[in-house]
Amino acid sequence: MEHLNKTYPGGKVAVEDFNLEIEKGEFVCFIGTSGSGKTTTMRMINRMLSQTSGTIKLEGQDIGQMDPVKLRRKIGYVIQNIGLMPHMTIRDNITMVPKLLKWPQDKMNERAKEMIKLVELPEDYLDRYPSELSGGQQQRIGVVRALAANQDLVLMDEPFGALDPITREALQDLVKDLQERLGKTFVFVTHDMDEALKLSTRIVVMDGGKIMQVDTPDGILRHPANEFVENLIGKDRLIQARPSITTVGQVMLKSPIATTPGKSLTAALRLMHDKRVDSLLVTDEAGILKGMIGIEDVDYSFNSATSVDDIMKRDIFYVQSNSLIRDTVERILKRGFKNIPVVDDQHRLVGIVTRATLVDIVYDALWGDEEEDEESDNIHHGEDTTKAKANDQTGAEGGDQQ
Repeated sequence: MEHLNKTYPGGKVAVEDFNLEIEKGEFVCFIGTSGSGKTTTMRMINRMLSQTSGTIKLEGQDIGQMDPVKLRRKIGYVIQNIGLMPHMTIRDNITMVPKLLKWPQDKMNERAKEMIKLVELPEDYLDRYPSELSGGQQQRIGVVRALAANQDLVLMDEPFGALDPITREALQDLVKDLQERLGKTFVFVTHDMDEALKLSTRIVVMDGGKIMQVDTPDGILRHPANEFVENLIGKDRLIQARPSITTVGQVMLKSPIATTPGKSLTAALRLMHDKRVDSLLVTDEAGILKGMIGIEDVDYSFNSATSVDDIMKRDIFYVQSNSLIRDTVERILKRGFKNIPVVDDQHRLVGIVTRATLVDIVYDALWGDEEEDEESDNIHHGEDTTKAKANDQTGAEGGDQQ
């Protein structure tokens, strides 16, 4: 996008001298307050809106010279209200663009099956209608529909804004995973800084139709360009003050207490007692995370259930060991979790990150530099000082694990 401008009748400037080059495979988030020009800019990319001046080139070709209908068929598009056709089955919704591109029926059917598998929904959902699915399930279909025709570029305009926090988090994980796995280029509009930090490879901060800053999430956090960007980031995102710790794998406890689904409740209770924990993670024999059980579950079902498999919770939050710490902090501190299990890229349980583990990180983010200065002064005056550390009572042999 070069020297892009959009002015509406009456002289209102929506976008002013916007310049940006997006590389193949990037995940770029446009963020700004209401009226900043982020959605207007996105909608010029697929010619839903025409720019007043400037050029947009897709793989070197000026989109102004392209048929707008053919252009839109080359670009995936996901909007907030999903846009599924209520009178069409999920199969027909997914294959809408391939049908316009005149794909053979058998190829479209195969593609629909591939897409429904990507979002981990049963294949028989293909013959259902949107009204028979939950809001989160409909949104999953909206995401894969944008990928069904194998477009390299996907635009998403605040797609998760109307969803509850848990569904929203799950869909963010899905979108990031699909984007990385399939190597697509995503341009994503949001007003949520946490969402932008979690998803993007680069963030474009906009205000009044102008670019305020373009940088990586870490670059934005550590070096905000001006006061507007600082305010948009917010004072509560403190992890940038500890740049040496960036991933969950660096801070996780590496000996989570776990059992297997086939173990009896008696064995599970004995393990809890021996390890002094109030819950257990559950893995299969290969170490794949399957769920968890708490002491309340054992107590409630001790006389009616026989094995861990009968009572374990299967739908639990987890993070990958290469997840950024700031995402995990947000999940634990804002959602009230005491901790979250950590898995590798094969979904094997490799650790656990606890609320107590994060005390030191936030503590040092707030006061680390001050304490270092104070310690230095004390040493200078011949005093012996010891830095107090938060007591993590969640090790392998004690305290609340979950």
